[in-house]
Amino acid sequence: MKVTALAPSMGAEITDIDLAACCDRATGSIDSAVIAEIRSVWLAHQMVVIRAQSISPAEQLQFAKALGEPDIYPFLKGLDGFPMITEVLKKETETVNFGGVWHSDTTYQPCPPVATVLYAKELPPLGGDTLFANQYAAYAQLSDGLKQSLATLRGVNVAGKKQVSATRSDRVKEAGSGLSAEQMQGIHPVVRTHPETGRQSLFVNPAHTIAFDGWSEAESEGLLSFLFTHQIAAEFQCRLNWQLGDVAIWDNRCTLHYPLNDYHGHRRLLHRITLKGDSPV
Repeated sequence: MKVTALAPSMGAEITDIDLAACCDRATGSIDSAVIAEIRSVWLAHQMVVIRAQSISPAEQLQFAKALGEPDIYPFLKGLDGFPMITEVLKKETETVNFGGVWHSDTTYQPCPPVATVLYAKELPPLGGDTLFANQYAAYAQLSDGLKQSLATLRGVNVAGKKQVSATRSDRVKEAGSGLSAEQMQGIHPVVRTHPETGRQSLFVNPAHTIAFDGWSEAESEGLLSFLFTHQIAAEFQCRLNWQLGDVAIWDNRCTLHYPLNDYHGHRRLLHRITLKGDSPV
């Protein structure tokens, strides 16, 4: 297994490993030493991409289970036989891409996912990269005074924010679960402490955070606007140039991501699994 950093801020690439070969189909287990090493790289770099894989849905699920407990995405039905795996799809005839806003996955849930495991099945000839932003670094660069002000604030996160709702409308029409976005709301600390590393990070995002708990949206707008701009500064970012067969894992507790929508007229398909998390503190 070879590990190479992708950017100074975050992100790493793993090569020289075959996940399918590490899966024991008879027992449903996967090499524990391999998982421990991948997990260590993931915690250190917040996002890791394992290159050049060829795995079935069963093997992707097996790999995800070795990292955590897979969860069901609330708004879309999963693959036939694999309800935990959802398609991240943009068709060649569509103009809007799924999740095309800076966000951390499903922060409108009481316990947002700890991680996302995404497998590249079909890619455009050019474009379709994903940007990531390190929220440890974003928090660390705030002034001491602002850190103190944020320490007791909690963010109100919703699923129905107009900008992000539009990005999933095509998929919901085709394979929606029937759940209403208005039913989903999560209230979480604005500054989150990572349960495994002990490090603090910003835990708001432009796609889902609408206000501070106890504040009106109008009162919250100015500070949230500052945080939304600050947390995606170029120096916090890493850019993932997808290759067919890539398996990417990122830590939703301390990163944001943004899939670029620069490949109109081409199809892009990835298989996604999210892993259950705990209540942010």
